[in-house]
Amino acid sequence: MRLQSPSMSELHAFMTAARLGSFTLAAEALCVTQGAVSRAIARLEAHFGQPLMHRNAHGLTLTDTGLRLYDGAQAPLQAIEALSAELRADDRRLRLTLSTVPTLASTWLVPRLPDFHERHPDIQLSFAAYRRNEDFSGATPDASILSGTPEQWPGWQADYVIGREMVVICQPGRLAARRAQGLWNTPAGLLGEALLYHSNGMDNWAQWFAAAGVPRGSITLSNGFDQVSILVRAVMADMGIAVLQRCLVHDDLLAGRVAAPFPDLPIRIARGYHLCAPAQRRDHYALACFRQWLLETAGRDPDVLAAGSAS
Repeated sequence: MRLQSPSMSELHAFMTAARLGSFTLAAEALCVTQGAVSRAIARLEAHFGQPLMHRNAHGLTLTDTGLRLYDGAQAPLQAIEALSAELRADDRRLRLTLSTVPTLASTWLVPRLPDFHERHPDIQLSFAAYRRNEDFSGATPDASILSGTPEQWPGWQADYVIGREMVVICQPGRLAARRAQGLWNTPAGLLGEALLYHSNGMDNWAQWFAAAGVPRGSITLSNGFDQVSILVRAVMADMGIAVLQRCLVHDDLLAGRVAAPFPDLPIRIARGYHLCAPAQRRDHYALACFRQWLLETAGRDPDVLAAGSAS
């Protein structure tokens, strides 16, 4: 039997544009481009062999056929959406797809995940590709650990996890030499060094020096790197010194691969790692379990506890 009904994507494009009175608003609501909406409606009109709506300076107007389609399809589409949401919720209740900053995942999150799986063996956790400008426009992820400040994500659930605690690191031999020379007695002594930086955190040095009481105007940055792992390797190779989130270099500090000239100086910046998710996913069971575990785990981190007691 040949089907007479059009595709769901075309119907959704038409119904959303008709409801909002704008291709642009429909594109925003459906998380697609305006061109995609326009092409979908054109295919729908070709399917029925007649125009469904007209565009003018005041917006969109439905033809008689378009009005019939809108009135007739509204209730069935709502029923399909409700059923789809119900079935999807049942299927995904114990599944969580997460994306996260790769460096944080490898150095801090993944080593702690066995504890999460021990607590919640019924939850299946998977990772999606990380997108720095995640907008949750696709099917995945359910949540993402992003770097920034909560003001960047209005309308989302954004919980601070870790990463505001900053530490200066250097090659251990450099630290020994500077101390033998009687240097680095104060943070201002670092100004004469090659200040390495991460390309997404060019203001970290300025924030660190400002919090340490050193004027910002005297700071000159050296080489930049777009990956934390490479930046840390550059420090190990004694190319200069860097300031990074303490959680990312905690293991390197413990192993003696890098050293901290001012390990007890409590410096915190505004930006940190946040668990972000759209507000409508707050009732996602697996996400709620992961969120509780993640915030409890981060709250027990020695560096976070030290920073909290110092503030």
